[in-house]
Amino acid sequence: MSMASQKSSSATTPQATRAPTAKEPKRKRGIARVAKLLDAGAAVFAEQGYRAATMTEIAARAEAPIGSLYQFFPNKDVLADALVARYAEHVEAALDRIRAQVADLDGSQLADRLLDVLVAHAAERSLALSLLDARWEQPGVRPGVLRESLRKRITEILTLWRPQLPEEQAEVMSVVLFQAMKSLVQLHEEKRYPGKAEAIAHWRGWVQRYLADA
Repeated sequence: MSMASQKSSSATTPQATRAPTAKEPKRKRGIARVAKLLDAGAAVFAEQGYRAATMTEIAARAEAPIGSLYQFFPNKDVLADALVARYAEHVEAALDRIRAQVADLDGSQLADRLLDVLVAHAAERSLALSLLDARWEQPGVRPGVLRESLRKRITEILTLWRPQLPEEQAEVMSVVLFQAMKSLVQLHEEKRYPGKAEAIAHWRGWVQRYLADA
């Protein structure tokens, strides 16, 4: 949307119905600045929690003027939403890379590639879930949207991998596989328990066999 369109829209939209949104940078310098602000926000949210974190502290962590932070993120909710969106983009991009290569993968390779996605983004996932959980009662916060988006991508991967697979079956399998991906993250995140490495290997083996039978 052009700036002129935005101005026209804002002129006809009641103030009470407009929700603040993040400003998208256009230049390389602005993109780098926003990335630094997001990294600082992620660090402070992870350390302090969503409710205790302040925009002042986040700006200080980014070594940026508070005005620069508010320029791109009008409030803490908008910054939290941007971090959740960034996590979603990273995971979706990882699944899209698998989708592009899936024709060359056997069942074991596909299982490992899928299982690695959430493990590789474990810290970012933990933060995104905590931000959603802290704000789940707020209007516009819809934790299920991300889950459905990722399941849909897994369904697409499966139908490309096995073209003869009925879509309904692929949809069911995507639910099972996504749950397996989440459970593996939990197995990794537990600090210590008997046979941790063996348990993880068993879990991977089960998912590999599940896809081998598809």
